[in-house]
Amino acid sequence: MDRSEERFVDPENAAAAAVVADVRQRQRWLGAFARCPEERLEPLLTQMGRDNRYTVLRAPEAGLMMVRARAGGSGQRFNAGEMTVTRCSIRLEDGTVGHGYVAGRDKARAETIARLDALMQGVASAQAEPIVAALETEIEALAEARQSKSAPTKVEFLTMVRGENA
Repeated sequence: MDRSEERFVDPENAAAAAVVADVRQRQRWLGAFARCPEERLEPLLTQMGRDNRYTVLRAPEAGLMMVRARAGGSGQRFNAGEMTVTRCSIRLEDGTVGHGYVAGRDKARAETIARLDALMQGVASAQAEPIVAALETEIEALAEARQSKSAPTKVEFLTMVRGENA
């Protein structure tokens, strides 16, 4: 449920509010799994510590997805282009279904993310929070390192005003 649908949830209904909170938390960990370094995913599977035999519901498959943007960041929407996305769905033996989406064509990573999604659904939110927070911290550190590496290459262009144009 996105924020536009949230306004239709009765604030007095605690069950609906809990569903919204669960969906938000799941969106957060799926985003963290998709953006985190690949080498962090396998150790997370072992950290979960549960037997995670599963059946593949939707084999990993790559496809195109339309990327939309807004003019000026907040204006009218437009189609910016397409990007390759790989998706996968699995079911654990206990019936929990997990989905994995990742940018690019990495089928193994999409399957790993689907397994992690299914396992995280069985974890209490108090246990899930430190895992997701640690991944988000790593993602931010990697982004800052990438930005600081590219910052020295930034070029600023100045326009000189000539005397007769002033």
